Amino acid sequence: MTNLEKYAQIFCDVLSVPADALGESFTFRDVPQWDSVAHLTLISELEEAFDVMFDSEDILHYGSYENGKKILARYGVDLDA
Repeated sequence: MTNLEKYAQIFCDVLSVPADALGESFTFRDVPQWDSVAHLTLISELEEAFDVMFDSEDILHYGSYENGKKILARYGVDLDA
């Protein structure tokens, strides 16, 4: 499984959405189940899967699928690998 597949799978599992829903327009505003508990679960799952520890600013700004990719890249996670 590639890092991008792993990333997408975490979103699908935590937010109970199909993979084809993920993309540039996928934000917390569009997903009713993306509440504060789901947000923290998502962050926790991503930290564990990619062996990173997000700082609080990144946690606050992790509000979209695409922005999350940029945040992970700053932590050295290559989603193209």
